[in-house]
Amino acid sequence: MDLELLSAVLLIVGIDIVLGGDNAIVIALASRNLPEQQRNKAIFLGTGLAIVVRIVLTVLAVYLLTIPYLQLVGGLLLIMIAFKLLVDEEDDTANIKAGTTLGAAVKTIVFADIVMGLDNVIAVAGAAHGNIFLVVLGLIVSVPIIVWGSKIILHFIERFPSLVYIGAGILGYTAGKMITHEKRLFFLLEQYPSLSYIVPVVTVILVLASGYIVNRVRIKESYR
Repeated sequence: MDLELLSAVLLIVGIDIVLGGDNAIVIALASRNLPEQQRNKAIFLGTGLAIVVRIVLTVLAVYLLTIPYLQLVGGLLLIMIAFKLLVDEEDDTANIKAGTTLGAAVKTIVFADIVMGLDNVIAVAGAAHGNIFLVVLGLIVSVPIIVWGSKIILHFIERFPSLVYIGAGILGYTAGKMITHEKRLFFLLEQYPSLSYIVPVVTVILVLASGYIVNRVRIKESYR
């Protein structure tokens, strides 16, 4: 595995972990009313189906991003997602209802994963740059980490809130790379090759600076 492939896989795994931290919470909430034995079945079935659905959606997104200017639009959308990650105070899991049967719990897990995973699909599709193998490999590696290790990850994020900025930085970098991979902008990159390095740096700075400013303003207003 060459360095470029390894860095791409690590980037996708990082995105999955950053944006997939709520998945374990969804699974726990959806299956909390089931008996222990059925709860484990709900976790495995729900997670398995959610992975399949997410792979299909990401593959579709990868092909959609070959449409002119969609890499640019996707990059701009991912900047907004990264900014939202920093400043959003709402808990998307608040409306997740517990299923009373195995089928209901599995449906809840899959549906919630689709709704909450759209930002993940966009980010992973952008980081993969058309390589379906990277999409599948990234999910295979990251899903066990999310399901079994998310409590640890969330514990560290709650204890060290600044870690969220690292996650947002990863998304900002991915957004910048998506923009530089827009074929309709290649003429600019040919004239100014340094843009391929400058744009990702600028998007990271833009996301982190804007998120930090908004959070600081909120803190100041909370003390008034």
